[in-house]
Amino acid sequence: MAEEKGKTDALSRSNGWPSKLSRLAQNHKIIFILYILLAIVISIQEWMLTSPDDSYTHYNNYIIFRQSFLNLIEYKDLYKPHPDVYADLFKYSPSFAVLMGVFAYLPEVAGLILWNTVNASVLFLAVKSLPAKEDKIRVAVWWFILIELVTSMQNSQSNALIAGLIILGFCFFEKRNVALAALMITLTVFIKIFGLAAFSMFLLYPDKKKFVLYSGLWVILFLILPVLFVTPTQLIFLYGSWGNLLSMDYESSTGISVMGWLHSWFYFEPSGNLITLAGIIIFCIPLFLIKRYTEFMFRLLVLCSLLIWVIIFNHKAESATFIIATCGVALWYFFQERSYVNFILLLLAFIFTCLSPTDLFPPGLRANFVIPYTLKAVPCILIWLKIIYEMVTSSYHPKPGLQKI
Repeated sequence: MAEEKGKTDALSRSNGWPSKLSRLAQNHKIIFILYILLAIVISIQEWMLTSPDDSYTHYNNYIIFRQSFLNLIEYKDLYKPHPDVYADLFKYSPSFAVLMGVFAYLPEVAGLILWNTVNASVLFLAVKSLPAKEDKIRVAVWWFILIELVTSMQNSQSNALIAGLIILGFCFFEKRNVALAALMITLTVFIKIFGLAAFSMFLLYPDKKKFVLYSGLWVILFLILPVLFVTPTQLIFLYGSWGNLLSMDYESSTGISVMGWLHSWFYFEPSGNLITLAGIIIFCIPLFLIKRYTEFMFRLLVLCSLLIWVIIFNHKAESATFIIATCGVALWYFFQERSYVNFILLLLAFIFTCLSPTDLFPPGLRANFVIPYTLKAVPCILIWLKIIYEMVTSSYHPKPGLQKI
């Protein structure tokens, strides 16, 4: 009997480990610490990979952001090449350059750590703010987007920050905090211009006039913010230069997007403007179903559609931008009851969107199939179309007990 009891106790202790690991994996603090540790480790790794013989750093994007403030106060054209400091071009607003002043005088490695930490923290906070009674939903979202978050931070990009701000805008809308919703969305525009699409969310909520007023105030504030460092004449020049860059940049590529997919699969190369217009029309179709605005799940699906849309119809979409679309995919799946079709689509997104750029994916498949055939974008395109279908037909199945804020 004693021997059997000993075996039972040992088995109980053994079975306890999975339970403990499961609890740790669902602990918000543990996940947040993981996010921050990854931001620190990735930043240090990218910094250490850069050797004195390299023409540019492994964190070139961060250098572009950081240098923009120094270029601003030195009255340089932000939107011209500066090959003596970094590769590529600065494509953000003059106000974003002002905000990067916080990082400009920090040592590069310290600033890079802080930058990636800000991105990871804002996205974590945004997911934590989502209205769901079940913590399992938030936890599932945090874990699902983790690989794409790592990809974004390895490129020292701002995309996790953009995703976080859009989701926070939605959460503030749900809380009827119109002023902060307007601030979050306006900030996205002054970081990346495609944030303009996020203004569509205001249609779903009351206090539209109030939102327009606050948005106008925030826009004016950010437009004139750089006059703290440059003259109005220089600021007008910078906005003109930014506009010229964006207009020339639009026709330069198709990206990992609907345009790239049509070209690589069907050799179909319609005008980028035509494809974008078609995307806008399809995106807007569910918005005519005004009576469904009262349904939380409908509003959430609009957010999911938006997060995916801004990437798959972005002619400059690259691998590191897909953290935004992946957030839309995760919210769409984990806020609904499970279905075989949705699970298959999620699995395809995990394999081709999340895993394909990593070392876990066979390099030969990535080089010969994923990249040439734009496979990173395809699951997101299919899921976006499924979301539109669900909204139009009201065929979504929200999990019970969703908290309406």
